[in-house]
Amino acid sequence: MSLLAQLNFEKAYRESRMKAARWVLNHPKTLPELLTLAFKNDAEISHKANWTLEFVCLERLALLYPHLDYFFEHLSEVTEESSVRPLSHICELLSIHYYHKKNKQLRLVLTASHKSKMTECCFDWLLTEKKVACQVRAMLCLFYLGTEHQWIHSELKAILQANIPKGSAGYQSRGKKVLTMIRTLN
Repeated sequence: MSLLAQLNFEKAYRESRMKAARWVLNHPKTLPELLTLAFKNDAEISHKANWTLEFVCLERLALLYPHLDYFFEHLSEVTEESSVRPLSHICELLSIHYYHKKNKQLRLVLTASHKSKMTECCFDWLLTEKKVACQVRAMLCLFYLGTEHQWIHSELKAILQANIPKGSAGYQSRGKKVLTMIRTLN
């Protein structure tokens, strides 16, 4: 059975995504192929590859570490909404594991260049017409990245203050929490 066969599910049911992710977890050498498919911008397969990658990272984020250069090199090229959402979740996971959980292995491999590209993508997701799930994940990533670079908090705060009044309930809730988190640091 091949990776493409695993990604050949019809509906985005959680069970289908998890089954494909379990297959990748049992065949970790297929992760480079999964990444290639995820960043291919192919309307037929890329979103399924990204959904699967998200579940793989939820289970074993460290599998992505050797591939962070490739991940961040191509992250900004993805524009399909159904692919951006799981990628924003992976960025959020990386941020939490790096800054909050202080994962030693990740701290050795997540470079300044990776963080710079993540910052750029998160601001893009926040400032463009992305769905709220992507935007709230970008907010948290930027909060954590801003603990290292103060200018990020200044920009993030200005964006949130301008957009919270007109944002969805989810946007408003996360935005207010992030603003509170920024205030508690200062």
